[in-house]
Amino acid sequence: MSVKDIVALRFANLCKERNMKLNELATRASVTPSTVYSMMDATRRDVSIVTIKKLCDGLDITLGEFFSTPVFDALEQEIE
Repeated sequence: MSVKDIVALRFANLCKERNMKLNELATRASVTPSTVYSMMDATRRDVSIVTIKKLCDGLDITLGEFFSTPVFDALEQEIE
């Protein structure tokens, strides 16, 4: 699983835990719904850290809280 896929899955799970739709997350984060939906799209490759920060703000969590999960710790190195 790619880093981008894990980021999208983490946001999906956080929204599910809060009974929040992706449109509501977009509104709370002051980003367009298309920004959130394109992040969830498996064909899109990258998500900017600025977008991640805005979405974390919309969820009222810090970047540290967002990335502090075993799945991020278990990622393999990107460089070989």
